[in-house]
Amino acid sequence: MPSLARGLGAAVLAAVALVFPAAVPAAADAGSPQSFTIEDERITESSGLAASRAHPGVFWTHNDSDDGPYVYAVDSATGRTVATVTLKGIDPRDVEAVSVGRDGQVYVGDIGDNLGGTWPEVWIYRFPEPKKLKDTTVTPVRYTVRYDGGPRDAESLMVHPKTGRVYIVSKNEEGGGLYEGPAELSASGVNTFKRIAGIDLWATDGAFSPDGTRLVVRSYFEARAYSWSSDGKVEPVGRPSLPMQRQGESVSFTPDGTALMYGTEGAQSRVTRVALHGKMLPVSAAGKDEGEQDGADGTNGTGGGADGDQDRNLVVGALTFAAAAVIVLGLRRLIRRR
Repeated sequence: MPSLARGLGAAVLAAVALVFPAAVPAAADAGSPQSFTIEDERITESSGLAASRAHPGVFWTHNDSDDGPYVYAVDSATGRTVATVTLKGIDPRDVEAVSVGRDGQVYVGDIGDNLGGTWPEVWIYRFPEPKKLKDTTVTPVRYTVRYDGGPRDAESLMVHPKTGRVYIVSKNEEGGGLYEGPAELSASGVNTFKRIAGIDLWATDGAFSPDGTRLVVRSYFEARAYSWSSDGKVEPVGRPSLPMQRQGESVSFTPDGTALMYGTEGAQSRVTRVALHGKMLPVSAAGKDEGEQDGADGTNGTGGGADGDQDRNLVVGALTFAAAAVIVLGLRRLIRRR
């Protein structure tokens, strides 16, 4: 009976995670990426996500932890991998994030620390986006990173699209901290990242908008949008909708800045598009709101579209989880009585 209880609970939770992404896609500008499923059987722990600058509709991703020195280019139109980049001379320890810089370079963050922030240094790898999408091997530039104040666990790495400066959000503090790297990273020395702001989330990823005026940071259960000024000051502007996901790990803006793409771990994982509204829209996309604005914090009545009516999804999800809990607790009581 105990195994039956666990099995029923797991089955219900798995069903919820699988059902939520299968809603009707939100409206989007022509050519803007839509929700898609990563079809590559090798990608089972997609942990980072970044829109390509050189190839419209393509997103870079990678597996979590020590899967190997591989970065994958996935076509959002088909969900298929169109290029695998192998990083020569790299033995990754805990790869958690990817970002594309203004210089057309892909930055990969080997910044995770599952020991709670005990490794004295972590690394960032950089390689140019290939002009043609095909399997290739590159020798990346490697940067050594340390934090002012000691080691941190982190899963979020962002390159500002205007300044080229690299930022990391930690997750082992109260909420988290936003750390700023040097104006230019050095491949020959240690790059010290300094804390410049607090981020009140257990952050699993972050992304800058294409124009650099918005920063979005996500956790497993919520997301926050911030305005970004030229002097690097951050101010909260709203809470974007977050789809129900198995293990939400990543986020990227669409190239036009009007929506977010949320990724999750798991085989054939779903990348879900969520429209932005009001104050959460980047300055360059402020006139492209996809719905009526009636929320004081910059959201609309539904909080944005996440492949359909997000509020309805959240209600259904809550009811389903409650039902699962009732089933499991009922079985446990039955077991104790026996």
